[in-house]
Amino acid sequence: MEWLYDAFFEHSALQAVVVLSVICAVGLALGKIKIFGISLGVTFVFFIGILAGHLGFSINQDMLLYAEDFGLVLFVYALGLQVGPGFFSAFRKDGITLNMLAFCVVVLGTLLSIALSFVMGIPISDMVGILCGAVTNTPALAAAQDALKQLGLPNSSPALGCAVTYPLGVVGVILALFAIRRFFVKPSDIDNENDDHSATYISSFQVHNPAVFGKNLREISKIISHPFVVSRLWRDGKVSIPEAATVLQEGDRLLVISSEEDNKALTFIFGEQENTDWNKDDIDWNAIDSQLISQRILITRPELNGKKLGALKLRSNYGVNISRIYRSGVQLLASPNLRLQIGDRVTVVGEAAAIKNVERVLGNAVKSLKEPNLVSVFIGMMIGLVIGSIPFFIPGMDTPVRLGLAGGPVIVGILIGTFGPRMHMITYTTQSANLMLRAMGLALYLACLGLDAGKHFFEVVMRPEGALWILAGFLLTVIPVVIVGLFALKVMHLDFGTISGMLCGSMANPMALNYSNDTLPGDHPSVAYATVYPVCTFARVIIAQIVILALL
Repeated sequence: MEWLYDAFFEHSALQAVVVLSVICAVGLALGKIKIFGISLGVTFVFFIGILAGHLGFSINQDMLLYAEDFGLVLFVYALGLQVGPGFFSAFRKDGITLNMLAFCVVVLGTLLSIALSFVMGIPISDMVGILCGAVTNTPALAAAQDALKQLGLPNSSPALGCAVTYPLGVVGVILALFAIRRFFVKPSDIDNENDDHSATYISSFQVHNPAVFGKNLREISKIISHPFVVSRLWRDGKVSIPEAATVLQEGDRLLVISSEEDNKALTFIFGEQENTDWNKDDIDWNAIDSQLISQRILITRPELNGKKLGALKLRSNYGVNISRIYRSGVQLLASPNLRLQIGDRVTVVGEAAAIKNVERVLGNAVKSLKEPNLVSVFIGMMIGLVIGSIPFFIPGMDTPVRLGLAGGPVIVGILIGTFGPRMHMITYTTQSANLMLRAMGLALYLACLGLDAGKHFFEVVMRPEGALWILAGFLLTVIPVVIVGLFALKVMHLDFGTISGMLCGSMANPMALNYSNDTLPGDHPSVAYATVYPVCTFARVIIAQIVILALL
């Protein structure tokens, strides 16, 4: 049985893989267990790693550092690719308000952690780890550890603080949301929240405005500043695909795709909006008329990546109309200036023969997207690591700041996910592939982190300062959430679903988001979470480093 002992305890490359695999497997399996509807998911790997370290398991230190760093880079880069397409759009319209509120949560938590560090006598390196656990943000923890490395200081204490406060960080947000809802929100307000968050809205109009009689759609689009797409036109019992040069006549019926808030302006332009609800999920578009069909086509041809939709001239060349584009679960208006990306699903309206021709132009080769483009993944990680190692100075600080292993790859991932298609880079990965990269990277990172912290974890918890750490973490979780939540509810008059998602996103807490989705109607929490999560995650990564470098 010596071979079995060697596989688990004798330091080697094989033993490192065996130990980390067991920690990840057990942690992921137990992470699926729900207690009061809450599960920790991949985060349970962290606690299994702590238990393994406490029981005496260890691996070669060089192997530990390599697996930890590689897992972190893989996780944050895949995260950047995922949030990239929606990162900059978060600064538009309502996204600015939500991100400002979420950023207030980040700043309040940071300032409170600095204050508690002085009041409770907790070293700032420990307090940053406590803050990372309280806000359940592992990339920020990695950034803090990287900053300590730059200063030549031990970097294990933040991991201990994070491990101690992480469980209450998960539960604390849920308790705060429950308290706000119980004491400050009327049940009728939640029932009346609007559930429609589609980026596009379909409506039909009858042309009764004499001001547009005899004008073509190109001229009308210049009159009104709101973007819209006319998908179908009915005239004298016949349906057609309108072009920019199509002239409108009195009594024409139009099927128009726009945003819901633009409906009033379009009604003013066209004359009358019909009462038909075109936004139901069960509409059979191909049964609406016998002359035209509607079909979703997947963009798979690499040469179309980053091209503007208008440059394809599909309407003039093939007599079809692109009405909507689905990207990452969001409907986008098919404007001529919209840049296409590999993996987009476009809704094409036209005759069957014409749609077959368009299908050949766009690709629609589903099989080709099942093979991830790993070249761009490794190149992106390499660029991210190079950028993360570049020092830059902040006025008033003697030590330069580096984005490090956490900041560099996530920024490059965001930029490539956003602007890669414009440079004709194939950055598309299926949702399952992206989740696989993120989950594997995070599991590796947490397993190594827990294994290293487990040696001294229970010693810290059992000492008097352990209880002090738990109290500090609970305050850092609850106080910023309650203050900003009540401000958004009472002063900004936002709906509670949106507030819940914003607070969960600012705390990087998907477990609390699951609670909100299970207890609230509609998709308000998910939309708000996705709006603020990228900005807040990036902000916490940078702020964690600044606090370490400025106060140590």
